[in-house]
Amino acid sequence: MSKIIKFGEDVPGYNIPVLNEREIRAAAGILFLMMFITIVTVVTKGNFTPLKYAVVIFLTDILIRVLVSPRYAPSLIIGRLIVRNQTPEYVGAKQKKFAWIIGIILALTMFILLVVVNSYSPITGLICLICLIFLFFESAFGICLGCKFYSLVYKEKAQYCPGEVCEVKDRQPIQKTSWTQVLIVLAFTAYIVLTIVLFKDSFSKKPFDLFGLETHEQPVK
Repeated sequence: MSKIIKFGEDVPGYNIPVLNEREIRAAAGILFLMMFITIVTVVTKGNFTPLKYAVVIFLTDILIRVLVSPRYAPSLIIGRLIVRNQTPEYVGAKQKKFAWIIGIILALTMFILLVVVNSYSPITGLICLICLIFLFFESAFGICLGCKFYSLVYKEKAQYCPGEVCEVKDRQPIQKTSWTQVLIVLAFTAYIVLTIVLFKDSFSKKPFDLFGLETHEQPVK
């Protein structure tokens, strides 16, 4: 039983249980895509059904991670298959467990409000936004936002963080950002704002069918 219910893997060279950050990021990307599509469906069509299924799937997956073992979580299994040819990047399991407990709290709240009570409110909207942000940062940048609170709560330093961010060290030249690069980002942001202002009316027009392929139903006589 101890081999089944275990959080983290014992890997030679690491003095604490660890997890593979690459499969975690892959799983986060899968869950982000699922949540994003279902939330867009709510916003555009007012259809909450796909989101309810997504909440159940998300909650079940993360409960398996924390209460049983990450190795049996469906999203992590799929993530492992996707990145199986990549060299593992090991991260400490303790801070990940803490982050996923936060995920359980958010997902359980959504489950109660949206699925059980069958309601929606600014609370459910805010939780959806937080979940998307957490999943996006994990999948896109390898930044575990939930792990950031680990050291604050447990008053101890997290070990084996993604990209060795737990270690205090100077940035390498390729990691440093110059003022020129910062100004480019600011100028690009201004460019986007200016584009929205100048082309708002033009871009809002519906495109026409260039080749006339759109079929129209003939009215029934």
